Amino acid sequence: MQNHTKIVGVLHAVFGAFGLLVAVVVFLAIAGGGLLSGDAEAMAITALVGTVIAVFLAVLSLPGIIGGLGLINGKSWAKVLVLVLGFINLLNFPIGTALGVYTIWALMKTDAPAREPWG
Repeated sequence: MQNHTKIVGVLHAVFGAFGLLVAVVVFLAIAGGGLLSGDAEAMAITALVGTVIAVFLAVLSLPGIIGGLGLINGKSWAKVLVLVLGFINLLNFPIGTALGVYTIWALMKTDAPAREPWG
């Protein structure tokens, strides 16, 4: 079960990092569109909208990275955080659903302790 717990941690960290990458790409696409227009008002609006969306996506991604790294390092609080994220990810079809099902399956087993030594 140690391997499944560690794999769940890696998957959540990678999924969260991918979310941060998407946040950067969305910001660059939206703000870049304003820059290409050459209009000062459009630049200001697209920069603001791009920033708000990117910050929102980053805030959604950070718990996955934190929980995944905590699970990899065997922190007891990380199991609860990642389980909550697993249930939320069930709504994110199709990849989030698969990640959520695997997370719930791996972490809800009775032989999966809250803290596992990796050393």
